[in-house]
Amino acid sequence: MKKRLIICFALITILGFSFVSIAQFTPEEIAERAKWEDFLQNAEVVGKVQLGGREAVTQPWRLTLEKDGIKNDALWKDAEGRMKGYIENWRWEIAAYRLDKYLGLNMVPPTAERRFQGNRGSCQIWVTAEMDLRKKARENIKVPSYKVFYFNRATYLHRAFDNLIANEDRHQGNILITKDWRLILIDHSRSFRTSKKFTDKLLYDEKHKEGPKLMKELPRVFVEKLKVLNFEIIKDVVGEYLTDKEIEAILVRRDLILKWLDDRIKKVGEDKVLY
Repeated sequence: MKKRLIICFALITILGFSFVSIAQFTPEEIAERAKWEDFLQNAEVVGKVQLGGREAVTQPWRLTLEKDGIKNDALWKDAEGRMKGYIENWRWEIAAYRLDKYLGLNMVPPTAERRFQGNRGSCQIWVTAEMDLRKKARENIKVPSYKVFYFNRATYLHRAFDNLIANEDRHQGNILITKDWRLILIDHSRSFRTSKKFTDKLLYDEKHKEGPKLMKELPRVFVEKLKVLNFEIIKDVVGEYLTDKEIEAILVRRDLILKWLDDRIKKVGEDKVLY
């Protein structure tokens, strides 16, 4: 699903990001994550509409859910297999959320498995946002000067995450921007690739097809978590939602990321790369 800018998960406005936290969701939102996961799995469907068109290749459903007096929209998809030339899998939506949560990025909205119309699928809370990156570019909207530093760091972090999960479908329409300039990442059903194309090189580096797009600065805590990742840790985090081959490909890409960071540190110094 590409562009989701309508009411749902409450995003609390804050002045800026913490120098310690790398999360894009606020502490209040993170504290309520388990509640939203339960909501996605168990709330009653009180409204539904199937989405289509160029911006909804997987033909997902926008569900209106209600539980204990709380009503929110969510996006449900059961895409699996080749669609419009791309391999899609709803399981990768859940795996991306779980891995994002484990690594402490907290950039992917709550996502859980839910049955709908008899089928298994991923269900993700529908995120309120001020705009997506496409609108920002189209209307030439500038990041406020006091937010540029944090916005850039969030951008470098999303590139590192997409490098790790081999998300070949990151584009301006699935990077959401909140009113206070936090980045929220949606749409991960084209991730976790295993072919040589996605294990020989990184998606984001000096050779990106649109020009250099670097992981210029990254949090030390994130890099340390990458270093200790192993098959058993990832398997425990993602459960049945990734195959063994997909997990092994993550570890190959992790090594590519760490090598890229080591090379950059040698060029510009550790204090310019890690914070």
